[in-house]
Amino acid sequence: MEPLELLGRVIQCFENLKIPYFVTGALASIAYGEPRLTNDIDIVVDIRESSLADLKKHFPENDFYLDIDFARKAIQVKSQFNIIHPASGLKIDLIVCKNDAFDQSRFRRLKKLKPLSGLEANFAAPEDVIIKKMEYYRDGGSEKHLRDISGMLRISPELIDMCYIADWAKNLGLLSIWEMIRERLKKS
Repeated sequence: MEPLELLGRVIQCFENLKIPYFVTGALASIAYGEPRLTNDIDIVVDIRESSLADLKKHFPENDFYLDIDFARKAIQVKSQFNIIHPASGLKIDLIVCKNDAFDQSRFRRLKKLKPLSGLEANFAAPEDVIIKKMEYYRDGGSEKHLRDISGMLRISPELIDMCYIADWAKNLGLLSIWEMIRERLKKS
């Protein structure tokens, strides 16, 4: 199974079950920026425990790993859980929506993109991908997040609302990282 094939399966499941979602992380940064390899698909979901049995039916045990008890706990504490396709090594990280101001803003601003023929999916807006990648950089220090951000700013500057990013960077304590990124871009 290829990553976009798995994405299509997940999106069809969420649309059938009427689970609000959007794609974020590496796949979203690739959509707005530069290509890179990734083995996981990050999706924010506004999912309820009552949807787990139906979710499990879409990802049968003989092909996928989905721990329903772990998923239930993740929903309760607003963290994340996974669906894994062992045969391909692909993993879907389902990030449970926190319903805070930032997550609410991200859901209002999502974009419909066509990652492959015949599939339209909800993606995080590019600004929101950048903001989350700044958070991940702050929390883990991985340069891949800065590379993804730089690629998005170079490839799709006309799509990106810099004021929106600056406002959220200030609200989320990311302003120094945002300023560092902007300085790096000026030098490149």
